Amino acid sequence: MSAGPVAAIDVGTQSARLLISDGRRDLLRLATVTHLGRGVRERGAFDPDRLAATLDALTRYRALMDEHGVVAARGISTEVVRLASDAGAFLGPAGEVLGVPLELVSGEEEGRLAFAGATAGLDPADGPFVTVDLGGGSCEFSVGTASCEGVFSAAFGASVLTETYIESDPPKAEELSGALSVVEAHLDEISRALPAAREANTFIGLGGTFTTMAAVEIGLDPYDRNMINGFRLTKAAAEDVFRTLVTERFADRIHNPGLAEARGHTIVGGSCAVVAIMRFFGLDAVRISDDDLLDGIVADLLR
Repeated sequence: MSAGPVAAIDVGTQSARLLISDGRRDLLRLATVTHLGRGVRERGAFDPDRLAATLDALTRYRALMDEHGVVAARGISTEVVRLASDAGAFLGPAGEVLGVPLELVSGEEEGRLAFAGATAGLDPADGPFVTVDLGGGSCEFSVGTASCEGVFSAAFGASVLTETYIESDPPKAEELSGALSVVEAHLDEISRALPAAREANTFIGLGGTFTTMAAVEIGLDPYDRNMINGFRLTKAAAEDVFRTLVTERFADRIHNPGLAEARGHTIVGGSCAVVAIMRFFGLDAVRISDDDLLDGIVADLLR
């Protein structure tokens, strides 16, 4: 076990996140929406302003790690950096400001860490579990009971779906249909690759879209992770939140309690993914988790 606090850093398509823990409790948990992945699929490279905003967030995280006396840290980045032709222009400077390398991990490693973090406190009798880690640029499905037994990383996420299919404000019906259809096509592939997902007892939703939809359903403002962790988002509630969010203009949508303005655009594509997943697998509900791959990284470091 580590002799002091440890830190996990995750740089994703939408957000840069930090968790500092001493093994008994979280000392600090932060997320900064930087939209690093904005336009990367179209241009193949990072937007300089988004790159600078992300490095600024990581510089602040390093200072916070020093303040808390962090003795070990691991930083990872995922789909957004896998896509960028100029990944080195980010990974090098990011490692310098963090003081530890920012690793570019595979979708399989991302799914393993997410599964470990989300299921650590759960009773194996409630398994088998499927964790669905819906990010901005990808979605990792992981299956298992006491440990992760299989992962499939699919190339859809809240940012990708929104940027690719949603052009109107509010979205047109055909735009929403396009996003829903592409997710369903991915789910067909996932179902074939991970047949155990069909037999799972508990689906667990991770990531900002799932937690935001739960927060909107509750009307939770300000955000309280203790009310979100373990929340049961029913299919009926998810469909209701979906209809609300995708039929409003952005200027109106962001006034829904529980929806941060920074997610006001990408929640459209993200909520399409959530309802498509619940429809495809015939789910009555998903368990929402605010424990995720950051918690999986911390557990590895403390071990």
